[in-house]
Amino acid sequence: MPPNAISDSPRQANYDAVVIGSGPNGLAAAIALARESWRVLVVEAHATPGGGARTADDLTLPGFRHDVCSAVHPMGVISPFFRSLPLADHGLEWVHPEIALAHPLDDGSAATMHVSLEETASRLGADGKAYRQLFAPLLERADVLFPEMLGPLRLPPRHPVLMTRFGLRALPSALATARRIFRTDAGAALFAGNAAHSVLPLDRPLATGAIGIMLMLACHVAGWPVARGGSGAITDALARYFTEALGGEIVCGRRIETLAELPGARAFLFDTPPRALARIAGDALPADFRKRLERFRHGPGVFKIDYALRRPVPWTNADCRRAGTVHVGGPLNEIVVSERECWEGRHAARPFVLTAQQSLCDPSRAPEGQHTFWAYCHVPHGSTRDMTEAIESQIERFAPGFRDCVLARHTMTCADYERHNPSLIGGDIVGGVADWTQLMTRPVARLRPHTTPNPRLFLCSASTPPGGGVHGMCGLSAAREALRAAPAA
Repeated sequence: MPPNAISDSPRQANYDAVVIGSGPNGLAAAIALARESWRVLVVEAHATPGGGARTADDLTLPGFRHDVCSAVHPMGVISPFFRSLPLADHGLEWVHPEIALAHPLDDGSAATMHVSLEETASRLGADGKAYRQLFAPLLERADVLFPEMLGPLRLPPRHPVLMTRFGLRALPSALATARRIFRTDAGAALFAGNAAHSVLPLDRPLATGAIGIMLMLACHVAGWPVARGGSGAITDALARYFTEALGGEIVCGRRIETLAELPGARAFLFDTPPRALARIAGDALPADFRKRLERFRHGPGVFKIDYALRRPVPWTNADCRRAGTVHVGGPLNEIVVSERECWEGRHAARPFVLTAQQSLCDPSRAPEGQHTFWAYCHVPHGSTRDMTEAIESQIERFAPGFRDCVLARHTMTCADYERHNPSLIGGDIVGGVADWTQLMTRPVARLRPHTTPNPRLFLCSASTPPGGGVHGMCGLSAAREALRAAPAA
């Protein structure tokens, strides 16, 4: 990035828009506005931009590059907004593993998810037909389904028949769908592991099923890639495009506590949790609206380990050794227990562990012949418990000898995550509980959820629709609202 792209103080006295926070949504909002010839400033509290899309060189050992939060990007590669940007011209390259996802089982087998729907189904044996029937009709219209699902809520939807078809599949809980559709442990576990990305008990309707289906469908459209060099490459490409091509400005190392600290602007967009917007805006928002923002719920957090490995993880199943993502959690019932316990304030003895092996397809992550490994599990909100032993016991269960591969490890509790990024309240990495009540009313029940009663203040974080993930669509929707509502220049 050029020396003048990120500065420690703004160059102009006034802007058309100021964006507070530089996660993928904040940068997306800034880009969308700058493309409309708005003068845009992004203000970031951290020393570097990125939010949940950052890569660090100093977590374990020299030469190992670790993704601090997000690592694998099915929603990034499929994002309608990211696809509209020349990010490849600014250094972003998606890299695909041989197998998108593997889910090992105790008998030594593993369910696998491939870009090819047919290959995935054929490897599921007795569940292959059910898998095709679940996804094939949606895959045929994925080109219109994803823009509809990731865009602003429209009533009625542009494609009511397609959305009804999706809704009939997504409305039941993940647990109900897994038990109704799949006959084998492999099929049920594969679906449950994807649904567990919702960070909800799997018997919750709507959100768990919908999120599982969306992630699996995204794989069959565009895969589950990583960004070459680390997730920070996504941020770097967005920031370069914003500053170099669009003339935008990013100021880092400035934590904002009040609106008075910001330069004048027609619109202010917050890539922050709702309660941060309430605190910073103060009397610029009605008291009752601030109280509603402060009631926004954040759910379970994560405990994460970044590893430097002397050799690849020695998975018993050969397919796991070729997969970019490995879900470690055993059969359906075990995943259900793990996700229920963290929700109810308990630490699972056998946690569901999400792992990524970025260096298998991106050798730039580690010295030659060595590897990075990324693993986390869900824990109660705000937990400070060290889950290293529980996580490694689960990995050893499916990869005996794993501990002998470890050169160094770096751990982060929920408290560590919130210190690193105050937007991750209590270690919540998905921008707030995504159950059926809050999924449809993020951050409050409001027809245009990215707006506030103040026509100059907008929320563009993952606490707005369509929710968590590195896709920038929350920022795009907020920017469109700002363009529509902000006073004329």
